[in-house]
Amino acid sequence: MKSLKDILYKVEISSVIGTTDLSINSVAFDSRKVKKQSLFVAVRGIQTDGHQYILQAIESGARVIIVEQEPVETHDGISYIIVKNSSKALAVIAANFHDNPSEKIKLIGVTGTNGKTTIVSLLYNLFKGMNKKVGMLSTINNKINKETIKSTYTTGDALQINHLLAEMVNQECVCCFMEVSSHAIDQNRVAVLAFDVMIFTNISHDHLDYHSTFNEYINVKKIVFDNLKSDAIALVNNDDKHAKDILKDTKAKTQTFSLRSMSNFKCKILENQFDGMLLNINNYDLWTRLIGEFNAYNVLAVYAVGRLLNCEEEKLLEGISLLDSAEGRFQSVKNKEGITAIVDYAHTPDALQNVLSTINKIRSGNENLITVIGCGGDRDKRKRPKMAAIASNLSTKVIITSDNPRSEDPEKIITEMMSNLDPIQKKKCLEILDRKQAIKTACMLAEENDIILIAGKGHEKYQEIKGVKYPFDDMLEIKQSLNLI
Repeated sequence: MKSLKDILYKVEISSVIGTTDLSINSVAFDSRKVKKQSLFVAVRGIQTDGHQYILQAIESGARVIIVEQEPVETHDGISYIIVKNSSKALAVIAANFHDNPSEKIKLIGVTGTNGKTTIVSLLYNLFKGMNKKVGMLSTINNKINKETIKSTYTTGDALQINHLLAEMVNQECVCCFMEVSSHAIDQNRVAVLAFDVMIFTNISHDHLDYHSTFNEYINVKKIVFDNLKSDAIALVNNDDKHAKDILKDTKAKTQTFSLRSMSNFKCKILENQFDGMLLNINNYDLWTRLIGEFNAYNVLAVYAVGRLLNCEEEKLLEGISLLDSAEGRFQSVKNKEGITAIVDYAHTPDALQNVLSTINKIRSGNENLITVIGCGGDRDKRKRPKMAAIASNLSTKVIITSDNPRSEDPEKIITEMMSNLDPIQKKKCLEILDRKQAIKTACMLAEENDIILIAGKGHEKYQEIKGVKYPFDDMLEIKQSLNLI
């Protein structure tokens, strides 16, 4: 049980109806999760408004209701706390309810369009490999030491984040590595977390179904840097042209990393092959199993965090050299005919361009490059023709297929992807609606030493069609089609 007054500490309260001299045993913003003696926060979401479920919350046992407007009807024995912004209030309440765990652990956040999952996964595995107790909050899954907890979103809600951080503190984790999405920043899910280091990877066209403009997307990313404390570190990719905008109003100490410009942490690619890269980082040569320039940035960011957290240089370099890529991030397999298949999460124009450019730099040019690509439904439609154009420009053959169509007609998505292609680009493309069949066809078309890229879904183990998630695993499908299992 927690004192309501303690839970409301630092919440911006407009007015109170009822008493605050109460004890609370749980907090919820989903009325279905309310228990006896709960505090219910009515949050205005994108699809639903929590204010519509206040009565349901009270019937389920809520004693305190956080609202943005004074209720027309009140109920005996119920306290109403009126706030200006209930999502911000939820962030503060969640932290207070769990005794502000982010202040008791080294919290390293990663934000940007691409690289978040890879950097967080590499950091977790690196520190775990150095026998440190650490946690991870990511798209793929959440981890507390060696325990794995399934994740639903890139960044969880404020209650989930603080609950998991509190568990990490209880299990004596020294660090938590966390993906921070633009949605989470905009919805105040990370508003009061005490980040020690925040990494900015890059920013490019993404989530414009949610953010109305690219400038809005940048400004949302900037918020988390504006909120950093003066003793925190802002670690940014100095090669990204928006890095200066991101740092403009931060109070944090600034550190930079880059491949092309002057920075605190510098990297040069010496060799780039399908089995790894030889890098020179701050005058040290390092072999990594990861592939491609975009991964050179990821490895460099990991090295920078290690040094900023006072890791010994030799152990840090050795640890990085043993790391594998995150699941579904440029994961490759090869069959006995020499056909190489790569599964990657690339679902933005920038990410797809990076992956295909990397493959083209490494391959000899005598092989065919067959790309299987789709676009998700209920997401930014403006990137669909761009994705198809990039795939056709940089591939020998392209198979346009379904990704996660969600509530949309998959045929319509494919038509929109093909809409701006010229005759030469269209000649390279096949349209195969069924993703399983598309992958099989790519394998049938592939000859000795050819390369297949399956892009868009990466680590996902499902395909969402008309609101239903069906089991589907790109890596499993490609292994079956290439007779590897």
